[in-house]
Amino acid sequence: MAIQAPKGTKDVLPDEIYKWQYLENKFRNIAAAYGHREIRTPVFEHTELFQRGVGETTDVVQKEMYTFKDKAGRSITLKPEGTSPAVRAFVEGSLYNEVQPTKLFYFTPALRYENVQKGRLREHHQFGIEAFGSKGPSIDAEVISLAMRVYRELGVNNIELNINSIGCEKCRKKYNDALKKYLLDRYDELCDTCKTRFEKNPLRILDCKIDGKKDIIKNAPKILDYLCDDCREHFEGLKKYLTALGIEFKVDPLIVRGLDYYTKTVFEIINNDITICAGGRYDYLIEEVGGPSIPAMGFGMGIERTLLTLKENGIEIPKKPYIDLYIGSMGNDARVGSLKFANTLREKNLRCECDHTDRSVKAEMKYANKISARFTVVLGENELQTGKARFKRMSDGEQFELKLDDLDEIVNLIK
Repeated sequence: MAIQAPKGTKDVLPDEIYKWQYLENKFRNIAAAYGHREIRTPVFEHTELFQRGVGETTDVVQKEMYTFKDKAGRSITLKPEGTSPAVRAFVEGSLYNEVQPTKLFYFTPALRYENVQKGRLREHHQFGIEAFGSKGPSIDAEVISLAMRVYRELGVNNIELNINSIGCEKCRKKYNDALKKYLLDRYDELCDTCKTRFEKNPLRILDCKIDGKKDIIKNAPKILDYLCDDCREHFEGLKKYLTALGIEFKVDPLIVRGLDYYTKTVFEIINNDITICAGGRYDYLIEEVGGPSIPAMGFGMGIERTLLTLKENGIEIPKKPYIDLYIGSMGNDARVGSLKFANTLREKNLRCECDHTDRSVKAEMKYANKISARFTVVLGENELQTGKARFKRMSDGEQFELKLDDLDEIVNLIK
């Protein structure tokens, strides 16, 4: 029996990779326009990073992390999300000593042992944005506007932005007390996981995949009613900035997000009832992992879910031919000449291919057509002697006779 990929993983084959490259280029260009620089972090970290950052009462830490002991007995975890490693790198690299804010972006795999969902595999991939060093709501609005711009440029227009504030440590305590008081009489209706959360972190109950759908949660006290003056002012400022940027939004008081490090602003972008992007502010996480007290804001956007969103909205990613010129050959000398000619043009950044399987000329042209080569040329004894050959444009069949040593003219024709 052939070995198969593990459940919840998927190969990205050559016929699909152009879609990923298209999205990555789009993300990279938009992030750069907002002043973000790329960062790359390891695929595994010390488990403590996620226990302290993500939170021990979250589903991610309790149920979903791939954690193991290495040969030295250290607890290691494959990263389930991108923010905590980025924060760890920010602290370890002393980036806080640079002029703030520090704006970063990344592409990363995220590995979670969970049921395979629509557009969400056990190994899925994220585009992430992090902005460190600004406590005002303007950076929140800018980060959200970046996410919204990605979908706008991709042509996804039927999206919905939902925002909320979950307060700070000061007002969160008052809300947790009120929430526990409300849930106390309904304790027996909670799932076993939420009964554990009731004492340690009742806010997590609002994000439960089971209890979150029940009326007891929908009718629970709203955290917006418990915000302190600073958090209320920050949330009103966010709404003001979003309005100034022309970004429509709805306030959803039940958004709390599934990770413990969030404070104040949290948001979700929805398309066809599926969350396709989410994030928020995390003002204590940098200090939690050993750095100075620095506020931060960011989001994660699933690449698989973005591709699914494009498909469901009928948006096609343009597929470009991956070969500019196919160089056919007739005879052994010409086969040597075709490889030499291909390598010469590759130095000029033309994407060239030639025969390596002893095909006939007819079979070579069929192959060139199958790989969607934009141009073809066939070299034989005559072409090698005269130094000239006829280049054929495959889209319309027009032919051009050019000197083989006139590389600039060849490049200008094909480019």
